[in-house]
Amino acid sequence: MKALIVDDERLARNELKRLLENFPKVHIVGEAANADEAIQLIDELKPDLLFLDIQMPGKNGFELLQSLEGDVPEVIFTTAYDEYAIKAFEQNALDYLLKPVELSRLTEAIQRAEEEIHHHELEQQGRTDGTAKVLTENDQIFIKDGEKCWFVRLGKVRLFESMGNYVRLHFDDQKPLVLKSLNALEDRLDSKTYFRANRKHIINLNYIDKIEPWFSGGLLATLRSTAEKPEKIEISRRQAIRFKELLSL
Repeated sequence: MKALIVDDERLARNELKRLLENFPKVHIVGEAANADEAIQLIDELKPDLLFLDIQMPGKNGFELLQSLEGDVPEVIFTTAYDEYAIKAFEQNALDYLLKPVELSRLTEAIQRAEEEIHHHELEQQGRTDGTAKVLTENDQIFIKDGEKCWFVRLGKVRLFESMGNYVRLHFDDQKPLVLKSLNALEDRLDSKTYFRANRKHIINLNYIDKIEPWFSGGLLATLRSTAEKPEKIEISRRQAIRFKELLSL
């Protein structure tokens, strides 16, 4: 398991490296003192796991994650502040460790990371074997969330939203959760209809009502829905380039 440590405090990085010596399966491939260094190293080294501080000079840890595209490493936040915990888990973090990091809590986080990465490897193996059928908008899908069940045409789903280890499907006025990663789901969807807008959302192109310019070269898509308040999804800068290439004449 390749890990990258991102923290602006050298002493904090050294202490975490010392603790990680207790985990022979974790191979530290690099360390960064700020977000810009980290983004470059993530692109070069392709780590499986990110130990990420939140408050750093320049971009903070959340802004770093928002800058990443494609396959994003699993994230364990390490911080001296507890007020960011909810936001951290909204970013699909595996765990949230308070400094000074305790070995027992680090052990729990590493175990969770190993399970999640192993799960992704199994998903990838299934895709490599060609066992997963690509679904089109005309396919019927069965959805079960708790005691409720639905059997709907996939084309009715306007939005897929990552919620940690789950994905929320938006269709009609329903929003059930399914136990699946957004990356795994993306590989099952027809790219002519479904577009990865950012690391948390896949949108149905047929439901786009309006597109407008957004911050930093991105786009803002407004989706048609039965909700009183229209759903507005940001298309990241890099994905905005793909979006224009895909839909331009």
